[in-house]
Amino acid sequence: MDLELQEFKAEFFKALSHPLRIKILEELSKGELGVNELQNAIGSDSSSTVSQQLMVLRNKNIVVGTKEGNRVIYSLRDPLINDLLSTARKIFNNHLAETINILDKSR
Repeated sequence: MDLELQEFKAEFFKALSHPLRIKILEELSKGELGVNELQNAIGSDSSSTVSQQLMVLRNKNIVVGTKEGNRVIYSLRDPLINDLLSTARKIFNNHLAETINILDKSR
C-alpha cells in the first residue's frame, strides 16, 4: 500500500512538472475554461500546445473535460489542487524571503 501511494505521488508530481501545466491549473482554479479561453488566459500562441498539456493532465486524472456541443470545457478534478498550488506558492515565498534575508546579511 505504501509503495502504491509513493508511486501515485511520484506520477502526480511528474504531471505537475511543467510550468505551462501549472499555469493551466492556476487558471482552472478560477473556474472552468475551454481550450481557446485557456490559450488566451495563459498567453499561449498555440492551442495545440495547450491541448497537449491538457491531455497529460487528463491522463493523470488531474483535470476533467466535459463536452458542451462541439467544445470541451475543462475543470479541476479535485478542488484540493487549489490548496496544493497555494501551498507551493507559500513555500516559494518562504524560500524567497530566506534568500533575501541572506543577501541582506551579506551586505
